[in-house]
Amino acid sequence: MSHKSDKPLIQHSKESYGESFQAHLLEQYKLYVQSADNVSARRIASINYVLAINTAIIALYGVIVSTSGHTQLLIGVPTIGAIVSILWFFIIKSHKDLNEIKFEVVIPELEQHLPAALYQYEWQMIKQRKSKLYNPVTSIESRIPCAFILLHISLILVSAYNILVCRIY
Repeated sequence: MSHKSDKPLIQHSKESYGESFQAHLLEQYKLYVQSADNVSARRIASINYVLAINTAIIALYGVIVSTSGHTQLLIGVPTIGAIVSILWFFIIKSHKDLNEIKFEVVIPELEQHLPAALYQYEWQMIKQRKSKLYNPVTSIESRIPCAFILLHISLILVSAYNILVCRIY
């Protein structure tokens, strides 16, 4: 993935900025790393929210099946669940893309001007061991909405089969 900008990240030299350059750079670095953590926290909150919605949709489907008589809802409820799960997948991707820029581009560039490059060092260690130990959380996380999509599609197909072929409901 290529990450280029027309403007450099560091807009001033130490000389043109003045004595507080290093202190201000460190403060901006801290705030930026905190913003990356905030993106992760928002991702977790949105995942919990969408998981709760999916759980409610599946429970609603179960209630409808057990009470029967509402054939329109039997396909509609899991269809909504599939749409919610697709949106969930894109929410995860959006957070991944945002943090990817932060952790792969901006933070390493800022670290070039600091005494220690902690994130770069950490990622270097992870990449060295990646084949055996490391699986990015977002790649694991993105499988969960896919599983829900498959579940909802299965419920749609079973409902359609029962409505059209078996006329059970």
